[in-house]
Amino acid sequence: MESEHNERPSVAHDGTQLDAPSAGDGAPSAAPGKGAPLRAGLLRSGLVVSMMTMLSRVLGLARDVTIATLFGAGSGADAFFVAFKIPNFLRRLFAEGAFNQAFVPVLSEYATRRTRAEVRELLDAVSGSLTVVLALLTALAMLLAPWLAWLFAPGFSDNSGKLALTADMLQLTFPYLLLISLTAFSGSVLNTWNRFAVPALTPVLLNISLIGAALWLTPLMETPPMALAWGVLIAGVAQLAFQVPFLARLGLLPKPWPRFAHEGVRRILRLMGPALFGVSVSQINLLLDTVLASFLVSGSVSWLYYSDRLVELPLGVFGIAIGTVILPALSKRHAEQSPEHFAKMLDWALRAVLLIGLPAALALAVLAEPLLISLFYYGAMTENDIAMAAMSLRAYALGLVAFMLIKVLAPGYFARQDTKTPVKIGILAMVANMALNLALIVPLAHAGLALATSLAAFLNAGLLGLGLRRNGVLVFQPGWGRYAWQLGGGCVLLGLGLWWLSPDWQAWLSWDVWHRVWVLSCLVLGGVVAYFAWLAICGIRLRHFRLTG
Repeated sequence: MESEHNERPSVAHDGTQLDAPSAGDGAPSAAPGKGAPLRAGLLRSGLVVSMMTMLSRVLGLARDVTIATLFGAGSGADAFFVAFKIPNFLRRLFAEGAFNQAFVPVLSEYATRRTRAEVRELLDAVSGSLTVVLALLTALAMLLAPWLAWLFAPGFSDNSGKLALTADMLQLTFPYLLLISLTAFSGSVLNTWNRFAVPALTPVLLNISLIGAALWLTPLMETPPMALAWGVLIAGVAQLAFQVPFLARLGLLPKPWPRFAHEGVRRILRLMGPALFGVSVSQINLLLDTVLASFLVSGSVSWLYYSDRLVELPLGVFGIAIGTVILPALSKRHAEQSPEHFAKMLDWALRAVLLIGLPAALALAVLAEPLLISLFYYGAMTENDIAMAAMSLRAYALGLVAFMLIKVLAPGYFARQDTKTPVKIGILAMVANMALNLALIVPLAHAGLALATSLAAFLNAGLLGLGLRRNGVLVFQPGWGRYAWQLGGGCVLLGLGLWWLSPDWQAWLSWDVWHRVWVLSCLVLGGVVAYFAWLAICGIRLRHFRLTG
């Protein structure tokens, strides 16, 4: 049992205090203007984002249950998933990927070293320039919708009705890119000012909109799946409108005016170019899966979608949450020229994602069929759909830890405004993913595509970590050996317990919904209690993960 004298706010047990220095400790002062970002505890901020994201993910699962019940894994569902994935992919690539990773470090530097007026000028120029570019891109994409549908789902060309439906949906879903990118801009500003809850809660509106559209617009549509496309468009408007009042309250609501010559805008554009392939490589790989899956039997796109959605739950709640809070914190540390605390933050982030990522991946693999049956085996879904989706879910679960590691390792580069290194690593990972796709699609069909994505993610994460180590940016703190056996023992206990106690998945098919939910809840809750009880017995405490950003 540790004494109070030796406790430290990190899982390493060397007695080193990780609390960040204040401006009075020799770090540059915060922006002189009113409303400069304040320091926040990373654990507390991470928990806030996790809770908000959990709410969004739970509603996301409810959304997918609704879609699965009404449309199953048929042609209409396949068409919508492709039509939604294209702008959603570009959102993650540009808005939450390249733009966010380029914008937040520059904004953090302005907030730390510049005046309030200069910060406002940057926000005006960036918002105006972003709006012009995205408006032109959106208009062009809507005109070229039939060609884009064929480009991203060439396998649909054998079914002209399915391809035409995808194109019609795309004309409604693509404006979502413009709206959600402006929402991501607003969220980046709020995150930099440590207002994490609002951006994390915003995706809830997408799920509510799609559920409402599926239930109430579907009966009104001549082509029922088109209701889902309208739901996406409505969600884009609602999400942007939701964040505007919070920006105004901070006095940071911009007056958009395009200024591509502005020094900050030019720096962001320079950083964005390489960043397009940096942190968003996993999204590109998932999109390539969709393209290849369109050539497989009908339903393959939907099987990958449903299994990916389950993996996105722990990835979003924990991996992306830690990545969200760590980027502005690392950017501030870099602006303050504090490499020691920068390294300790990265070490903290790695331990935090492994704490949840390892047991989550194991649980998804062991409980693949029960999870899919409990959530999706209603209405148009069939037993074969469950079996096929379980194959790809296990393949994606294998890469869950790697997906999480990418989310916390990539900010180690972006916070230092290095976007070239991640793009080089990203290109290697993409090439590997394509080679693995071609090697695995024949023997494993859609599950081979998921497995290829997971293996490529490990390559990506490994190279990111190796690069940070070589540059002396990632310095492992004492205690990793002990931490490894603590987590390893907990995972063995969890895996064996779930495997032993879970009934055969065929039995789940005959149960009613409440019986499924009850048994699944008992398994999950029991697994969580057993895992964290083991960690507590081994000496891990919540205070070990407290760290100031």
